[in-house]
Amino acid sequence: MNKILNKETTFFDLGLIDYQKAWDYQTSLFDAILDVKLHNRNFPDDQRPTANHLIFCEHPHVFTQGRNGDDQNLLTPKDELSSINASYYHINRGGDITYHGPGQLVVYPVLDLENFFTDIHQYMRTLEESVIRTMAEFGLHGERIKGLTGVWLDARSKQPRKICALGVKSSRWVTMHGLAFNVSPDLNYFKYIVPCGIEDKGVTSLEKETGKPVAIEAVKTALRRNLEGLFGMAPVRALSAASEQAGKSR
Repeated sequence: MNKILNKETTFFDLGLIDYQKAWDYQTSLFDAILDVKLHNRNFPDDQRPTANHLIFCEHPHVFTQGRNGDDQNLLTPKDELSSINASYYHINRGGDITYHGPGQLVVYPVLDLENFFTDIHQYMRTLEESVIRTMAEFGLHGERIKGLTGVWLDARSKQPRKICALGVKSSRWVTMHGLAFNVSPDLNYFKYIVPCGIEDKGVTSLEKETGKPVAIEAVKTALRRNLEGLFGMAPVRALSAASEQAGKSR
């Protein structure tokens, strides 16, 4: 049985979309890839290529808690979240609690890593590297902190600041969820949580650190280019109908 490698990756920009709709859409793509892999395992003489997808979007104000997260890291009672126009989901990714909102670029790679490389550690570091390279294009030096995921500024100082959070799920080398890159969100929303369960470090954004407005479309272009280059993707632009299927809303 020889796997048919496929590096073509369909790109979706869903704009501002409800978290549940995006999660459902991710799940449908994720499950479809797993179905093909199951077919390939059951029918070794009828091998089919698996798809890869790269989803960009923003969400209305929402807090998401990873499967191993601590509920105490949500500092506001759930029944009071409506007063700040926010919602809450307990989801099936790794990591603790984080915030998503307008001005934050969220990226959901739904990939079959067997088309690229089979190493989750390498996958996480590659996502981080894509953000680090994108930050450099805007004049900022992104860094890693040993033992922690994500991308930081001034990592070795007394005031490290997180600019990008990561949290993923994988099954049979198929991935979902991904990264949240703070371009120009309302950082006040991070005061309602202990971000990623880390109490002694701050949170920042591209706009705050550069001291000037940053166009999220420019960040999308740079980040997409860096992701495609680092993974060796052969990109295919999605049809608009695919976005409508996801329940796209702006």
